[in-house]
Amino acid sequence: MISFLNIKSINDLHKQEIENALLRVFKSGWYILGEELSKFESELAKYCGVNYVIGVANGLDALRLIFRAYLEIGVLNEGDEVIVPSNTFIASVLAITDNRLIPVLVEPDPSNYNLDISKIEDKITSRTKAILVVHLYGRICWSQELIRLANKYNLKIVEDNAQAIGSEWGGVKSGALGHAAGFSFYPGKNLGAIGDGGAVSTNDKDLAKVIRSLSNYGSDEKYVHKYKGFNSRLDEIQASVLRIKLKYLNHENNERRRIAEFYIKNIRNENIILPEFEIASNQHVWHLFIVRLTRRDELQQYLLNNGIQTLIHYPIPIHKQEAYEKYFKNYSLNLTEEFSNTCLSLPISGILKDDEIEYIVLKLNQFI
Repeated sequence: MISFLNIKSINDLHKQEIENALLRVFKSGWYILGEELSKFESELAKYCGVNYVIGVANGLDALRLIFRAYLEIGVLNEGDEVIVPSNTFIASVLAITDNRLIPVLVEPDPSNYNLDISKIEDKITSRTKAILVVHLYGRICWSQELIRLANKYNLKIVEDNAQAIGSEWGGVKSGALGHAAGFSFYPGKNLGAIGDGGAVSTNDKDLAKVIRSLSNYGSDEKYVHKYKGFNSRLDEIQASVLRIKLKYLNHENNERRRIAEFYIKNIRNENIILPEFEIASNQHVWHLFIVRLTRRDELQQYLLNNGIQTLIHYPIPIHKQEAYEKYFKNYSLNLTEEFSNTCLSLPISGILKDDEIEYIVLKLNQFI
């Protein structure tokens, strides 16, 4: 069986380094807010090209903390609107509603699955204060038009960078494009921990200070609490593992690009819609490789019968989820619903062997 993603095998590539790091943390006797976290924050900030990184517990908390910090410093107020893509994981919207902000869903661009930037301006009202762009599946969502809109309407741009670490736009890495960005280090990500983890990046000194305080019970000084904060901290074990894997991230991303290029050049089944993308660009790190077809469920079963595991990401769009039926009961998002019914994620990671990739393509081309 070709698994969709074998996380153990990915980590085994760095087994000795990881074991050494875990032993080092264990022997240190310091497991929260220690040297490993401090070094990882500095190394990730340097990698992304930002001034500040704050390690937090997970990717959802990273986004929640950004919006909460903007509320604390008065940039946002409860009831303000945040534009967000409708084609995304629910965490993108949870971060908004958890802060009593109003999500405004915008349909995706059919050519790249990301937020359709051309549809944003029609959704802007006097209450709109931010845009949450999601670099979905590993592809940057950015443009000069997005920058123009943010400047014209004085909007904050927050990046959901959970899936696209290492991607670039105009020589600038994701996580350094907007006013702030949230990262996820869930084990299946391109930069994955061995548990949950996340981070916030920003060049805003005041915002970074508030986020760091909020993530630690709202405290800058022990037992002194300026804010009603959270307990959301990246622990020393996860930071030590992420420091190792960060060194290999560019190689991992390049392997994913190589596999994506092979898929795009060799999948010749006219019923399967492939991603539209220029392979040579660094705007995509291919966290997921998505294909579309109307007989998606049949194809998934066919591939499984032939020893190939695939996944369906986001089969129920956010506006159809029970948790949000009151928010979006009048929404009609035809393209988002079409994607939820037709998208299929193929295996892609740095550990896939060439013969496995060739076999996957062969079976896709043989599907009638």
